[in-house]
Amino acid sequence: MDLLYSQEVYVIQHLQANYWGYQNFLNFMSAVGDPQYVFSVYFPLWFQLSQNVGTKMIWVAVIGDWFNLIFKWILFGHRPYWWVQETQYYSNLSVPQLEQFPITCETGPGSPSGHAMGSASVWYVMITAVLGNTRLQKEGKQCTAYWLVWSVLWIAFWVIQISVCASRIFVATHFPHQVVLGVIGGILVAEAFEHIPSTQAAKLKTYIQINLFLLLFALCFYLALKLINIDLLWSVRKAKKWCANPEWIHLGTTPLAGLVRSLGALFGLGLAINSQMFIQSCKGKSAYKICFKMMCITTSLTTLQLFDLVKIPTHIEMLFYVLCFCKNATIPLTVVALIPYSVHLLMRSIENKVN
Repeated sequence: MDLLYSQEVYVIQHLQANYWGYQNFLNFMSAVGDPQYVFSVYFPLWFQLSQNVGTKMIWVAVIGDWFNLIFKWILFGHRPYWWVQETQYYSNLSVPQLEQFPITCETGPGSPSGHAMGSASVWYVMITAVLGNTRLQKEGKQCTAYWLVWSVLWIAFWVIQISVCASRIFVATHFPHQVVLGVIGGILVAEAFEHIPSTQAAKLKTYIQINLFLLLFALCFYLALKLINIDLLWSVRKAKKWCANPEWIHLGTTPLAGLVRSLGALFGLGLAINSQMFIQSCKGKSAYKICFKMMCITTSLTTLQLFDLVKIPTHIEMLFYVLCFCKNATIPLTVVALIPYSVHLLMRSIENKVN
């Protein structure tokens, strides 16, 4: 692997040397690929446009993030910013210099890339959803307009994925092969859900069972390897040792934080979809009104931006994980139940006054 890593370091150096002027754009694309972006932007937008697509998006994001964690623990992938400092490959040669950024110092293993995997899976769901609702056919044959839409959407998909991958390589948090594996993994997870019956009808019991399975499997896997003296948190120590600025190390980038975040979102979705507030608002007559959808989308996006201002204390690790779970469970609960129900009551109150 050292030979592969050494060759890919040249790619990172090339990007940093020749595309420094695109730093702001590449940092933005890293944010676009952030799994948290799914919950705070894509999900609230899509859920009101299509409840099936919004629900599938959360399932794909959560299951994809879980697989990403398991594969990271299995593959033991290094990250560029610490590998160049620790490898013996260069021996007496000068060690390549890689620039670091505030988003560089991820603390989990590097392979496959979580940003690339999350971005690919969620955008795959969105693209296939749009194409599935595009019924541009004529005399049994797909017309030119359909193929034009198909081409534009898939070109956009790959432009976004390449940009996200380039951004992760540019900030020296991933090697090129790690982002490629991430994209492939994300597409496979999303495609698998294309063949799974709608998750819209899943009961709260199902959500709890899936949550417990994902949590217990990950913990048992972690403990089993720990019993044979394999510490799956080895990457956290390397990140703390070689990060250029200790303030760039965030507890939220640890493998367990990602697991807790995903499980919280899935649990919150289960609570919301099986609540009476959801049934009365999103399953009633109001749900088909454009004004209802637009008010829910606008309010949800605004509210979730305020959620980002809530900072979870990190001085006690266990408390951080508990609060992280609660915060991410609140997101789908707010988007799916609380806000639609509030908008429903507001619209009904206005209609009663008018009548």
